[in-house]
Amino acid sequence: MTDRPVLIAPSILSADFADFGREIRAVEAQGADWVHVDVMDGHFVPNLTFGPPAVKAFRRHVTTVMDVHLMIAPVDPYIEAFAEAGADILTAHVEAGPHIHRTLQAIRGAGVKAGVALNPGTPAEAVAPLMDAVDLVLVMTVNPGFGGQSFLDMSAKISAVRGMIGDRPIHLQVDGGIDPSTAPKAVAAGADVLVAGSAVFRGGSVETAEVYGRNIRAIRDSLA
Repeated sequence: MTDRPVLIAPSILSADFADFGREIRAVEAQGADWVHVDVMDGHFVPNLTFGPPAVKAFRRHVTTVMDVHLMIAPVDPYIEAFAEAGADILTAHVEAGPHIHRTLQAIRGAGVKAGVALNPGTPAEAVAPLMDAVDLVLVMTVNPGFGGQSFLDMSAKISAVRGMIGDRPIHLQVDGGIDPSTAPKAVAAGADVLVAGSAVFRGGSVETAEVYGRNIRAIRDSLA
């Protein structure tokens, strides 16, 4: 458990692709703390989503924090482009290349906060040497690549990472299968940022954005 306020970061992978501007504005108006952007390359993960031009287009509509999760390999050649597109946070996977310190230094060097992500099969110890190089650690609770997957209980890993963070001002984010039934487990283990896609956008639209608000509140209420 963390004493930090828990932030909700809806993943726009679950939004209406034909109406991203209004979707982003709607979900922020309904209580989103951050906007999470899943960048996938069809190589590191089996899906293809957004490049820097799309992220730059999203930026015009994001008034909170644009949290960009790079599920791509190699990462380094694209850091500058995604930073220039307006990302506030760029998160790279520890599994995506052999020189994660160099990657994190490049992200910070581009003027962006640096995150490091762990796939479910990667032990917490993989990020132990990185604590002074990151602003965020992301523990995946699904195998990355697609939205709407079932939650994998990574409580022990989340707790281990929380212990490594100690009193550093590093966010601990969890992504994958988060909804009102799983969010309490992630937060009890130490998460303070919850990424939720289908659990936020399910049943709503820009015309019925109040549904997004209800879904976000349901996740928050589950933590009470």
